[in-house]
Amino acid sequence: AVQLVESGGGSVQAGGSLRLSCVYSYVANCMGWLRQVPGQKREGVGTLYGVDGSTQYSASVKGRFTISRDITNKTIYLQMDDLKPEDTGTYFCAAQNAIWSPADCLGRSDFAFRGEGTQVIVSS
Repeated sequence: AVQLVESGGGSVQAGGSLRLSCVYSYVANCMGWLRQVPGQKREGVGTLYGVDGSTQYSASVKGRFTISRDITNKTIYLQMDDLKPEDTGTYFCAAQNAIWSPADCLGRSDFAFRGEGTQVIVSS
């Protein structure tokens, strides 16, 4: 199983930035970030297809969030800029192995492995 440990959450005012980190135990071809607000369904924020580095983002965060990776340190990041109160929630790092095409990864919100999450609070 892929183990994932998130960090970097916190409280920030609207318009601010945070960078979330996720250390993984071994690489999976498809990795992503999810978020969940209490009482709402977990949603995909963005995905990264490890083979070619291509990324995809949900419409609500596109242009504000960026996924990147540090292969040497087995870490992926979620840079969140221009944060809005509606970005508040628990953010999870997720991974899915045995994915061999970007079409099966990008836009994915269902993953076999997921971390325990880190909380982000954006105040207005």
